[in-house]
Amino acid sequence: MIPESQSAVIARNETWRGQVFTEPYEAGWAREAVVFVTALANATGPAGTAHLEISPDGMRWAREGTSFTLPTTKDSIAFARASHFGNWLRLAVEMPATAELVALVTIHSKA
Repeated sequence: MIPESQSAVIARNETWRGQVFTEPYEAGWAREAVVFVTALANATGPAGTAHLEISPDGMRWAREGTSFTLPTTKDSIAFARASHFGNWLRLAVEMPATAELVALVTIHSKA
């Protein structure tokens, strides 16, 4: 049997500065998810950090524990894997004061 899967874009062509949060994604049906961040242009300044966050209701958020360095060169990709995350997922992003990144974020989830 082929598992059910779905891909969703939760940020497209967004310029990130300072602290940023992606749109929440409801994935309570999924067993696992992979979040991809693609740099759509070369970043300025040092690399930022993304933190995977989970929520029971899509309004109150907790850090899941997975963090990763964001990509800094055009078309490069960074990702995080998640399982046992409850119902909602999003990324919390921290960009250094002098940094900027234009990003595309997709979530790929599988039952």
